[in-house]
Amino acid sequence: MTESVEKTPSGAILYDRSVISEVSEERFTPSGWLHSEPVSGSLRSAGRGNTMYVGHVPRQFVLRHFVRGGLIGKLVRDSYAWTGEHNTRPFTEWRLLAKMADSGLRVPRPAAARYRRRGLIYTADIITVRIPGVQALSNFIAAERRESDFWFALGEAIQGFHAAGVFHADMNAYNLQIDAQGHLWMLDFDRGRLLPPGQWQQKTLSRLHRSLQKVRTLDAKVHFAKQDWDHLLEGYFDASKSA
Repeated sequence: MTESVEKTPSGAILYDRSVISEVSEERFTPSGWLHSEPVSGSLRSAGRGNTMYVGHVPRQFVLRHFVRGGLIGKLVRDSYAWTGEHNTRPFTEWRLLAKMADSGLRVPRPAAARYRRRGLIYTADIITVRIPGVQALSNFIAAERRESDFWFALGEAIQGFHAAGVFHADMNAYNLQIDAQGHLWMLDFDRGRLLPPGQWQQKTLSRLHRSLQKVRTLDAKVHFAKQDWDHLLEGYFDASKSA
């Protein structure tokens, strides 16, 4: 990973020349690419309408504009308080993704990140390499009922992230993605960090459990039952013992 920073009239762009050869302000808009399409998906798996696929196969990218969720998002959609370039959300996420990807964890490879500052606030964007053939866990378990081996392996994979100290601020059924081989990938590390072991591990598991229960109520096709969660925890704690 080779990190480069270029200043712009309103902020700066952080990028890896080995991943994305040309970077400019235009690359952070859909019109800056020959091809762009919105990320689609059922339930909330497509995000909040702030994410686009850009570029062409074989190497496509995911362009994401940072927007707020929850109640505050209804008042302030995409502005953040300025506390210095090093603390900006896109630069923090870019560097975390780079470190995790270099460590072999299944996360998107970061390509470029940008902030645009206006006085005491800024807006943010990030570009990552698209992972081929993944789908949100919510969609994966809606397609058909998954065997106990899948849930056990999912628990093992989550524990692998936790063993590496990876804290995901919103580990839910949408940010967990499954590839064609059934492997787990984690996406969207806004506010993510690397932490020593602690209560955050149980809290993120509880967050995922609530998310899975919620998607089951939103879509009758979602296959998720108590025994599935039990198998996930079995895989998680079995991996913890052997870590």
